Amino acid sequence: MSSGPMGRRAKRVAHATSYAVGRTTQSWRLLPSLLIAGGQRCGTTSMYRALAQHPAMIKPVLRKGIHYFDVDYRADLRHYRAHFPLARTGRTSAARVGARPVAFESSPYYLWHPLAAERIAADLPRAKVLVLVRDPVERAYSAHAHELARGYENRDFETALELEDARLAGEEERIRRDPDVESHAHCHQAYVRRGQYAEQLEALAAHVGSENVLVVDSHDFFSDPAPVYTRVLDHLGLPEWPRVAFEQHNARRRLPLDESTRARLEAHFESHDRRLEPWLGAAPSWRR
Repeated sequence: MSSGPMGRRAKRVAHATSYAVGRTTQSWRLLPSLLIAGGQRCGTTSMYRALAQHPAMIKPVLRKGIHYFDVDYRADLRHYRAHFPLARTGRTSAARVGARPVAFESSPYYLWHPLAAERIAADLPRAKVLVLVRDPVERAYSAHAHELARGYENRDFETALELEDARLAGEEERIRRDPDVESHAHCHQAYVRRGQYAEQLEALAAHVGSENVLVVDSHDFFSDPAPVYTRVLDHLGLPEWPRVAFEQHNARRRLPLDESTRARLEAHFESHDRRLEPWLGAAPSWRR
């Protein structure tokens, strides 16, 4: 029963039951040592599902993204820990490859949320952070289609671009003043700004350390996933795992982007893409 009112009710009951059990046993549960922090619409779901196939990678019990460090930080660390498996379960699974367990989750708003990086540094000071990036023009267009389909956007792409600065004006400051604020525009309508990856990575590294941040070009991951996957495992100190099925998830069909809009956005992102090169160790795929 996966759809319809009864399916949704069953899912809510399952979540509530799992969380209640997790809360009472949270002290025996794992905390993440890896966060997939973004970017939005950059292949994070595909990476999450590939990593979840490794015996030492321990995913949350019910959902891939917990959003604790962005919109749910009013709760406490016990609440967060309740979402993960028992430590003994993780150790048993990781022992299959002679490794330690690496609990992880994927919440793509972490990269963009103005308070997430400092919260991660405070609560998970030794955690690694994985970030995926893609052509920011394609990311913006994909994000707009995604938010439109979810009902979080009601304007066409060109109009949304024109409105972006006005929609976002003062929103970051408002979130910083009141950490419990959830800004609809900041979360759902930052099409251009969320593609300015380098400035977000620099802010993230200022809190968690650049040595703990790994950046992956999603085009490289989708075109030749195995070496990228190995690089991620090496970053985590984990052995290779050959039995991985790589699949692309959450792709969305849409009309071609207007070429004049593309050219204008490519010009805007040019300097931001140059700042991204040191993080990738090469020019991004969309500039090669």
